[in-house]
Amino acid sequence: MAHRMTVPGLFPPPDYAHTAVVETDRRLAFLAGAVPLDSDGKLVGRGDLVAQTEQVLANLDTALGALGCGTADVVATTVYVVATDPADLSRVWEVVRAGGLSLGPHTSTLLGVSCLGYSGQLVEITAVAEVP
Repeated sequence: MAHRMTVPGLFPPPDYAHTAVVETDRRLAFLAGAVPLDSDGKLVGRGDLVAQTEQVLANLDTALGALGCGTADVVATTVYVVATDPADLSRVWEVVRAGGLSLGPHTSTLLGVSCLGYSGQLVEITAVAEVP
Protein backbone atom coordinates (compact mmCIF):
# COMPACT_ATOMS: atom_id res chain seq x y z
CA MET A 1 0.00 0.00 0.00
CA ALA A 2 1.24 3.49 -0.82
CA HIS A 3 1.85 5.82 2.11
CA ARG A 4 1.42 9.43 1.00
CA MET A 5 2.45 12.33 3.16
CA THR A 6 2.45 16.08 3.26
CA VAL A 7 5.67 16.90 5.09
CA PRO A 8 5.33 19.12 8.18
CA GLY A 9 7.50 22.21 7.83
CA LEU A 10 7.12 22.38 4.03
CA PHE A 11 4.62 24.59 2.26
CA PRO A 12 1.26 22.73 2.11
CA PRO A 13 0.82 21.66 -1.52
CA PRO A 14 -2.47 22.15 -3.39
CA ASP A 15 -3.91 18.65 -3.81
CA TYR A 16 -0.72 16.61 -4.05
CA ALA A 17 1.61 14.92 -1.59
CA HIS A 18 5.28 15.68 -0.97
CA THR A 19 6.17 11.99 -0.69
CA ALA A 20 4.79 8.59 -1.62
CA VAL A 21 6.43 5.44 -0.28
CA VAL A 22 5.35 2.02 -1.49
CA GLU A 23 6.12 -0.80 0.93
CA THR A 24 4.45 -3.75 -0.68
CA ASP A 25 4.87 -6.98 -2.53
CA ARG A 26 2.64 -5.50 -5.25
CA ARG A 27 3.98 -4.30 -8.56
CA LEU A 28 4.66 -0.76 -9.72
CA ALA A 29 3.63 0.31 -13.21
CA PHE A 30 5.44 3.12 -15.00
CA LEU A 31 3.11 4.59 -17.60
CA ALA A 32 4.44 6.34 -20.66
CA GLY A 33 3.11 9.78 -21.35
CA ALA A 34 -0.61 9.89 -21.96
CA VAL A 35 -1.17 12.21 -24.92
CA PRO A 36 -4.21 13.96 -26.46
CA LEU A 37 -4.67 11.54 -29.36
CA ASP A 38 -7.85 9.57 -30.01
CA SER A 39 -7.85 5.83 -30.79
CA ASP A 40 -7.22 6.63 -34.47
CA GLY A 41 -4.12 8.70 -33.59
CA LYS A 42 -5.78 12.04 -34.34
CA LEU A 43 -5.10 15.07 -32.16
CA VAL A 44 -8.06 16.05 -29.96
CA GLY A 45 -8.67 19.70 -29.05
CA ARG A 46 -6.20 21.56 -31.24
CA GLY A 47 -5.32 24.78 -29.39
CA ASP A 48 -7.55 23.87 -26.40
CA LEU A 49 -5.73 23.07 -23.13
CA VAL A 50 -8.87 21.83 -21.38
CA ALA A 51 -10.01 19.50 -24.20
CA GLN A 52 -6.50 18.09 -24.55
CA THR A 53 -6.18 17.53 -20.80
CA GLU A 54 -9.53 15.71 -20.75
CA GLN A 55 -8.34 13.42 -23.58
CA VAL A 56 -5.01 12.83 -21.84
CA LEU A 57 -6.87 11.81 -18.67
CA ALA A 58 -9.19 9.53 -20.63
CA ASN A 59 -6.18 7.85 -22.24
CA LEU A 60 -4.46 7.54 -18.86
CA ASP A 61 -7.63 5.97 -17.41
CA THR A 62 -7.64 3.46 -20.28
CA ALA A 63 -4.00 2.54 -19.68
CA LEU A 64 -4.57 2.22 -15.92
CA GLY A 65 -7.67 0.10 -16.52
CA ALA A 66 -5.67 -2.29 -18.69
CA LEU A 67 -3.51 -2.93 -15.62
CA GLY A 68 -6.46 -3.33 -13.26
CA CYS A 69 -5.72 0.09 -11.74
CA GLY A 70 -7.54 3.37 -11.34
CA THR A 71 -6.57 6.92 -10.53
CA ALA A 72 -6.54 6.11 -6.78
CA ASP A 73 -3.62 3.71 -7.47
CA VAL A 74 -1.47 6.47 -8.98
CA VAL A 75 1.42 7.42 -6.68
CA ALA A 76 3.24 9.91 -8.93
CA THR A 77 2.66 12.02 -12.03
CA THR A 78 4.47 14.57 -14.13
CA VAL A 79 2.16 16.93 -16.03
CA TYR A 80 3.73 18.69 -19.02
CA VAL A 81 1.99 21.75 -20.50
CA VAL A 82 3.13 23.81 -23.48
CA ALA A 83 2.76 27.16 -21.74
CA THR A 84 4.66 30.12 -20.33
CA ASP A 85 1.76 31.60 -18.35
CA PRO A 86 1.14 30.14 -14.88
CA ALA A 87 -2.60 30.71 -15.46
CA ASP A 88 -2.49 28.11 -18.25
CA LEU A 89 -0.78 25.66 -15.90
CA SER A 90 -3.52 26.31 -13.34
CA ARG A 91 -6.24 25.66 -15.93
CA VAL A 92 -4.71 22.27 -16.71
CA TRP A 93 -4.24 21.44 -13.02
CA GLU A 94 -7.94 22.14 -12.33
CA VAL A 95 -8.89 19.59 -15.02
CA VAL A 96 -6.40 17.09 -13.55
CA ARG A 97 -7.93 17.58 -10.08
CA ALA A 98 -11.46 17.17 -11.42
CA GLY A 99 -10.35 14.01 -13.24
CA GLY A 100 -9.58 12.20 -10.00
CA LEU A 101 -5.80 12.35 -9.95
CA SER A 102 -5.84 14.42 -6.77
CA LEU A 103 -7.27 11.42 -4.91
CA GLY A 104 -4.71 9.85 -2.64
CA PRO A 105 -3.11 12.38 -2.96
CA HIS A 106 -0.23 11.44 -5.22
CA THR A 107 3.08 13.19 -5.74
CA SER A 108 3.07 15.42 -8.79
CA THR A 109 5.14 17.90 -10.73
CA LEU A 110 3.49 20.42 -13.06
CA LEU A 111 5.79 21.82 -15.75
CA GLY A 112 5.56 24.45 -18.46
CA VAL A 113 7.52 23.31 -21.51
CA SER A 114 8.21 24.75 -24.96
CA CYS A 115 7.32 21.72 -27.08
CA LEU A 116 5.90 18.18 -26.90
CA GLY A 117 6.22 15.27 -29.31
CA TYR A 118 3.14 15.55 -31.55
CA SER A 119 2.29 18.50 -33.75
CA GLY A 120 -0.26 20.66 -31.90
CA GLN A 121 0.14 18.74 -28.63
CA LEU A 122 -0.20 20.94 -25.54
CA VAL A 123 -0.48 18.43 -22.65
CA GLU A 124 1.10 15.11 -21.59
CA ILE A 125 1.06 13.17 -18.32
CA THR A 126 3.41 10.41 -17.20
CA ALA A 127 2.44 8.32 -14.19
CA VAL A 128 3.56 5.66 -11.74
CA ALA A 129 0.86 3.44 -10.24
CA GLU A 130 0.73 0.67 -7.67
CA VAL A 131 -0.82 -2.38 -9.35
CA PRO A 132 -3.32 -4.23 -7.12
